[in-house]
Amino acid sequence: MSMDSADSPASKAAAVTPVEAVGPPEVPVTDSAGRPPAALPRRLIQLYAGLVLYGVSSALLVRAGLGLEPWNVLHQGISERTGLTIGTVAIIVGAVVLLLWIPIRQRPGLGTVSNVVVLGLAMDATLAFVPDVHGLLAQIPLMAGAIVLNGMATGLYIAARFGPGPRDGLMTGLHRLTGRSIRLVRTGIEVTVIATGFLLGGSVGIGTAAYALSIGPLAQLFLRLFAVPERSSATTVVASGSPKRAILRR
Repeated sequence: MSMDSADSPASKAAAVTPVEAVGPPEVPVTDSAGRPPAALPRRLIQLYAGLVLYGVSSALLVRAGLGLEPWNVLHQGISERTGLTIGTVAIIVGAVVLLLWIPIRQRPGLGTVSNVVVLGLAMDATLAFVPDVHGLLAQIPLMAGAIVLNGMATGLYIAARFGPGPRDGLMTGLHRLTGRSIRLVRTGIEVTVIATGFLLGGSVGIGTAAYALSIGPLAQLFLRLFAVPERSSATTVVASGSPKRAILRR
């Protein structure tokens, strides 16, 4: 009596073959450059390195004496009026701005809360060790280096993807609440901050203008350089011979 081909021993063996043996070997997920996705420790190191360097760069702009970035104009002005260190003022202002997130329904992340504390501490520590610089031959290179370092720090901590800083969150929240463009909202905030800081005695100068013109391109450059690849849903083919390819998702 002949045996049907579907019931042959070879067919039965194929039917019980584990799916892992039929498809191609699973490979780790990679980004567009072929790099594996970053683990949490790398992201944490990148976040805090960026925040510390941001505080250091802000302090170097203070020591250069040619003008500060917008928010530090305000911090310096309040510091002049209150006698508090500029780093302490930065922490207080950051906490106040974070409270403003409540009515605009913004949600903070680890990076948001860390931003409030770490920037001010790093700034005060740097100011304690770095003296004022005098003479344009020293001031201009220090200012330029501080702005580049600030752009690198911005790219580092934002690319770590732990949430925006308090001031950035205020901007995006107001954008969503008012429907105004990001550019208009950010410009309005920074003009208000600079004007208030200047009236309180903050330092506005060529460094402020240079920062405003260059920080965008610098941040974009370093964001690309330090981008952390996100985990995507990898797929593994487990039945390549079937018309409807069976896919397992991780």
